Amino acid sequence: MSVFIGIAVVMLLGAVLAVLWPLLRKPRALPATVAADSASLSVGVLREQLHELEGEYEAGRLGAEDYAQEKAELEMRVLEDARRSAAPVTQDGRRPRLAIALGVGVSALVVGVYLVLGSPQALDPGKAEQAAGAAGQGGHALTQQQIIGMVERLSERLQDNPNDGQGWQMLARSYGVLGRYAESAAAYVRAVSLLPPDAQLLSDFADTLAMMQGRRLQGEPEKVVRQALQVDPRNVKALALSGTIAFERSDYATAIGEWRKILAVVPADSNVATSIQASIADAERKMGAAGTAGAMTASGSASGNAAANKSPGAPAPARISGSVSLDPALRQKVAADDVVFVFAHAVDGPRMPLAILRKRVADLPFEFSLDDSMAMAPNFRLSQFDKVFVGARVSKRGDALPHSGDFEGLSAQVAPGAGGVKILVRTVVK
Repeated sequence: MSVFIGIAVVMLLGAVLAVLWPLLRKPRALPATVAADSASLSVGVLREQLHELEGEYEAGRLGAEDYAQEKAELEMRVLEDARRSAAPVTQDGRRPRLAIALGVGVSALVVGVYLVLGSPQALDPGKAEQAAGAAGQGGHALTQQQIIGMVERLSERLQDNPNDGQGWQMLARSYGVLGRYAESAAAYVRAVSLLPPDAQLLSDFADTLAMMQGRRLQGEPEKVVRQALQVDPRNVKALALSGTIAFERSDYATAIGEWRKILAVVPADSNVATSIQASIADAERKMGAAGTAGAMTASGSASGNAAANKSPGAPAPARISGSVSLDPALRQKVAADDVVFVFAHAVDGPRMPLAILRKRVADLPFEFSLDDSMAMAPNFRLSQFDKVFVGARVSKRGDALPHSGDFEGLSAQVAPGAGGVKILVRTVVK
């Protein structure tokens, strides 16, 4: 124990000296550009890390949830560096009285805190490792409030610097993570107008526009996807969206052609390649079924030959259907334009919705259908899980995240392929 006390005293003296030295030494003038250059370099490095993170995700080496978490942390660090770079550079001269006060105060504070909170058991290496492990598990998790605060600070900064194209792009992506698609789309418009033509930026913009209209890519999103492919015909996300547009129109040959271009630019063993191969196989089955049905119709024996030509190994469609209604007691507490999200979550799996549908309170009651085409990420679909639960939430803020004061209802566990699922929205989110 005496060894511990000796070491602690030496460390305390060193810490006190480190605090007091800047207050006792003579002031030294620093060039005003040093701090600004340092902050600029730091922001540049963080942005480069963000580009590398996006590359990892596009190549399929990083999952959707991990990508969103790490991107949010990087963006917050960029914001903090930008905030620090705007702060004025100042330097104090000698302050002996303050140095004496700090020296006594810091020493007394350290000793007092140890007497109150310290424990000899902390010297046990096993327990120290356990404590460190417990702290490490939750030390870097971002809360929803922190993310929202970070986004709002960025929005405020852009009001003073409206020509920062990278900032608008970052704000657009941040709003997208929060499910605030209208604000995300508005930020993308600013980013696209300020930055050089970029296929990934345009693809993200198109995706956000699709989310605004219930994940439908027809119309304006399709036009933006075409622009993205003109900029870079090999962009993975643009090709994926282009193939999805063709698939939704039952143009399976075009969809297969677009998706096969992706396989030529991503690693063969990546998650992206696996997901695209599954989509191609689905399109090939549908194209074969459509061709068989056409041939049978021409021969006048459609009903008999349909059963004979059905592929016995084809999986059942991953679709869940049902209805959503609102408790009459809540009718006066919601507005007709409030957003209603219908979603499916895996019972044992990621918290990210496997499928999501956007409606309005004015549409209630309504019938719904969720399927793989409504997935938020290609690696998390209804068809990949055996049991899910379906929910509906009235969002007062209009984004997909649950907030206190929202109203929701949940179903019991169901399997993909289930029909007639009934959801009554009547519970207040705490």
